[in-house]
This record gives sequence, structure tokens and C-alpha cells, in this order.
Amino acid sequence: MRERDERSTSSATLEPRSDGSDDDGRSGARRSFNEAAHKLGYWPVRDAERAPRGPSDALRAADDDERDVVAHAARLVLALGALGVVYGDIGTSPLYTEQFIFTAHKAAARPDVAGVYGIASLIFWALMIEVSIKYAGFIMRAHNRGDGGIMALTALVIRRRVPNAAILAVLGIFGAGLFFGDGMITPAISVTSAVGGLNVVSPSLSHLIVPLSLAILIGLFAVQRFGTGAVGWLFGPVILVFFVVIAFFGLREVVLHPGVLQGLSPSWGARFMVDHGVQGWLTLGGVVLCCTGAEALYADRGHFGAAPIRMTWFAIVFPAVMLSYLGQAAWILSHPGAVPQSNFNPFFQIMPHSILVPMVVLATAATIIASQAALTGSFSVAKQAVQLGFLPRLRIVHTSNLEGQIYVPLINWFLCIGVATLVLVFQNSNSLGDIYGVAVTGTFILNTTLFLAVSRALWRTPKWRLAILGVLFLTVEVAFFTSNLAKIADGAYLSLAVGLVIAMVMITWRRGRQIVTDNRTEQEGPLREFLEQLPDVTPPIVRVPGTAIFLNPGEKTTPLALRAEVQHSHVMHEKVLIVSVEPASIPRVDRTDQFSVKTMGNGLFKVIHLTIRVGYRNPQNVPEALAEARKQGLLERNLDLEHASYFLSHITIRPTTDGKMQLWRKKLFVTMARNSASPIEHFGLPRDRTAILGSQVGV
Repeated sequence: MRERDERSTSSATLEPRSDGSDDDGRSGARRSFNEAAHKLGYWPVRDAERAPRGPSDALRAADDDERDVVAHAARLVLALGALGVVYGDIGTSPLYTEQFIFTAHKAAARPDVAGVYGIASLIFWALMIEVSIKYAGFIMRAHNRGDGGIMALTALVIRRRVPNAAILAVLGIFGAGLFFGDGMITPAISVTSAVGGLNVVSPSLSHLIVPLSLAILIGLFAVQRFGTGAVGWLFGPVILVFFVVIAFFGLREVVLHPGVLQGLSPSWGARFMVDHGVQGWLTLGGVVLCCTGAEALYADRGHFGAAPIRMTWFAIVFPAVMLSYLGQAAWILSHPGAVPQSNFNPFFQIMPHSILVPMVVLATAATIIASQAALTGSFSVAKQAVQLGFLPRLRIVHTSNLEGQIYVPLINWFLCIGVATLVLVFQNSNSLGDIYGVAVTGTFILNTTLFLAVSRALWRTPKWRLAILGVLFLTVEVAFFTSNLAKIADGAYLSLAVGLVIAMVMITWRRGRQIVTDNRTEQEGPLREFLEQLPDVTPPIVRVPGTAIFLNPGEKTTPLALRAEVQHSHVMHEKVLIVSVEPASIPRVDRTDQFSVKTMGNGLFKVIHLTIRVGYRNPQNVPEALAEARKQGLLERNLDLEHASYFLSHITIRPTTDGKMQLWRKKLFVTMARNSASPIEHFGLPRDRTAILGSQVGV
């Protein structure tokens, strides 16, 4: 006779053995679901054990990091999308870069052959080394299962336990903080520079620049809650038109003055630096403006993949912006007297006066798109930080069904206040250029450092190769960073301070969370021990109808809400499901790896523990995940999830004097914990079926 041992995820046909054990070596009675079993009489049945379903071999495999973005559209379609999302910032940098350099660094950047060709050379080689070679060429190889950006790189360092991972993680957190600091300046300088074209149309309109810029930026922040899905399809075409226009008018100037092509030679840049010494070095603080948004190439890797981003850069963006830079350089060389004038703006002045107004409108639209990309990037980084445990729960609104379309109110209005303040204080793009650069160049250095560590640890790249890359990239980036330090007196400390504060907040939250987790684990007690004691509880536990779902950090400890229900009410639901949401340091968890289910307890006091694994780009909606687990057969088909009650343990955190963390940091942690988003919203729980039980834990 053959019998079937039915389990939650698989079944096997077993032959009975004379020693009373199954083929897998476990003793005890077997469970029979043979269609003729009613004719055989009684057969002892042992409790069925649900086979644990854990991470698959693919999830644990070392080479799984080679899994990359799977393209769901044609490469040309992805490339067009990348134009609007990835290249908004770097594509609009010609609006202000040369204007700022020749205005703010007159001592070195003179409107003569040596000055103009030297600046053109420095811009070209900055884009070539930082963007073409570093980001598009090398650093794009380092990805966290397709995802890019400094937070993804930090998660990869932590997950793969790269040597000195703790120090590298702190550097990554600081880089993420600098990203937010940079995110305040980029929209302000982009929009004010575009609207500043009105000064070229007519100097009498200059008084409108600040109020118009402010109105556009505040309007941009105000509409974020509605999402960009309705107009997102316009981003790529608008930016494409912008690139075609600036390339055309730049090319026209180059044809009229072909000698400016000499500026592509590195000799002119080297000569400029040698001839001007300290002033030439300070000029690098303006040259770095051409790399505005270079981090977006890497940060948006997970949306489009490496190939479309590279193709768009080399085929469209790089040629277009360089033609614009060279065209502006040629115009400056032939109009040296225009530099001292108040309405000096070579980006607009190389164009016919008859199209200036339409060009101001097009440039403004391009900078709005660039600002939108910066905001979307900030929302994504914030969400990643929350799900990786670097920030408390934030209210995150999904504005559409499209992946990545999210809105984080706290981050949105924080950036809005910062951007509006910058516009009101600094008034124009030249003054904003005086404070730009410290944050972005600091991020460049940190990205390079993490990339070199990952290359050595994961790919075993020879040290001599890493030394060559490190010297090339860090020489340029340290030069940019140190030259921008001179801007601190002008206000560049603002973005640096924002980065430092956010980094300290993230580090404090992570450390405080570890302390609270340890203290909470001790207070909750082991779950297995708790379940074993339930049959002996006096008075006896009364089982009440229905399904109770308890959210808990893990499977080893007892949910405080469950312990309180048993101890104070002496009741327990007929069906008890303990759910743990386990963040994974990867963008998305595959469907086959999403759940792990285990039956715990004995006799009448059994509970099911379900682990839900989520990547930092996965939604954390517990009811939807439970429905999916039931659909996959991991939970009973008749488990009533639609009417189940959810129970949360609300932890009141109080600072202690145990010395594990400075008192001011403990108070900061407690403040953040009290103001974090409700777990009901964060996990998508039904409000009318969720109960919260309170307890205290020290930090």
C-alpha cells in the first residue's frame, strides 16, 4: 500500500516501513488521504508538519548579484524615457555653467583664446572622466541586482559583508545625506537660470525672475501629491526637443568659429591650470557645474538598465551639451565685451532674438522636468532608507500603479522650504552657483570609494587596476571638492550641513533601533517557550472564534500584543497567524522567495508564523501579501483573511542612562519614533479591524 504525506508545498509517495518510520527517517504515524481509506478502518495520524519554505538557493547564491534589470520595452523606448528622467539635470547645466564661470572667476576665466579654450577643455574632460568613463563606463557595473545609486551600493556592501562594511555603510549614509542637500540646490539653480533668460529678452523684466521662479517651484512641489503619471510621457520628448535645439544653435556657432574645437584638447585645460595657479584651481568650483546630475545616471539604473542609459548619453546627451558649451565658448570669444554686462548669458545670447521667448519657455519646461527628476530621486532614496532601516517609517503615497511613482510628504515639504529659502536669499543662478558643488563632489568621492571596495571584495579586481582607476577618479574629484570648499564662506555650508544632519539622523536611528530591538527581544521572551506554557495556564485559555494576525519583528520572540491578550484576557483566537516583515537588501524579492511559513506549538495551541520578505522597492502591504501567500497554498485555503483582526504592539520608547548611546541622541531617537508614520498605514492594514496594545521599552 502506498500513502501520500501531504505538505504545504510538496507531496511525496512513501512506502510503509516495518519500523514504523517514514522513508525520510522520521518515526510516527503517517497521514493518509487515500480515496479508499474509509475501508481500512482507523489508522493513527500524527500532526502534519508544514514544510518550512525559506529563501531559495537563487536568493542565497553569490552569483545572484549578476541578475540585472529585465527590459520590458524596446531599447529605443527605454532610451527616450531615460532622456526625461535621467538627463534632466545634466542636460540643463549649459544654462548656467559658462555664465557662472566667466562671471564669478574673472581673474582666470578671461574672454580670450587661452581662457575660452581652457574652460572648454576643462568642461569636456570633466564630462569625459566623471560621466563617460566613471559613471557610464565603470561604476554602472556595480549594482544591487540591477539597482544603482549610493543607497543601493551601501545595501550591497552590507549584504555581501564587504571588508570594513560598517565604515563603508557610514560613508554611504553620509553620501545619501549629501544627496538630499544637493536636491535642494539643483531645482533652485536650474529654474532660476531658465527664467533668467527674461533678462536677455529685456533687462526691464529682470524683476520678474525671482517671483516667477518661486511660483514655478512651489507649484511643482504642490502637485507632487497627484503624481506625474498623467504627464510623464511628455518628459522624454520635451527633453529631446531641448537637446536638438541647443545642439543646433551650438553647432551653428562652432561652424562660424571652428577654431573652438581646439578646446577639446587636454593641453588647453592643463595650460589653463598651470598659468593661473590658485585662481585656476578655484575655477574648478565652477567647472563642476557641468556635472550636475551625474549621480542620476547611476541612481536610475534600476529603472532603465545600463545599456539604454549609456546609449542615450553617448548618442544624444553628450554631443548635444558639448555643442552647446562649444557654441557658447565661440560666442564669448567673438563678443568679449558682453561678459561684464548685467544680462550676460551666453546660453540664450547665441540664439536669435526672435525665438528667445519660446526658448525661455522650452528651457523652463526642461528645468521643471529636471527638478521633477531630482524630487523623484529624493523620494526613492527616502523609501530605500526606510526599508533598509536607516530612517523611521515615513508616510509614503503611491500615486499610480507604476513602479517608482511615489510621494513622500515629509521629504517633499522639507525640500520645498529649503528650495524656496535658497531662491529668496540668493535671488539668481550666479549666486546659487556660489553654494553649489560641495555636496555633489562629496557624493562623487564616496561613490568612488564604495565602488573600489566592492570591486576588490566581489570581483577580486587586481590592486594595480584599482589603483589606476582610483588615482584617475579621485584626483579629479578631490580637486573639485577642495576647490568648492572655498565656497563655504559664501553659503556652501548649507548643503554640507544638511548632509551632515541627515546622516547623523540616519546613523542615530539605526543605532537606536538596534538597542530597542535587543531590549524588546528580552522583554518579549521566546515564542516557543510561551506556546509550550499555554496548556498549563490557570485559568485555562478560552479559544474564541475568528482569525487573529499579530505583526512581530521575527519568529523567535512572542508578540507583545499576543502575550498581553493571553495574560490579561485569558483568551486566544481559534486561528493565530504571526506575521514578520523581513526587509532584504535587494531591490525586489522574487515571488518564489517572498514567503517562509512555519507551524509552531503543539496540540490545541498551534500558531502559523509567516515571514514576508520585501526588497526596498517592494510595497509593504501585509493584507495583499497574505492573500498572495494563501493563493500560493502556503496558508489554508479557507483561512478567513477578509474578516481577520490585526493586532499591533505599540512600543512607547523611553530614554535610559545605560550609556549605550549619548543622551541627546537617545532623545532624538525617541522624538523620531514618536513622529514616525502609523504602522497601520505603513503596512496597509484595515483600520476598522486593527487593534493596538501598548507597552514600554527602554533605549
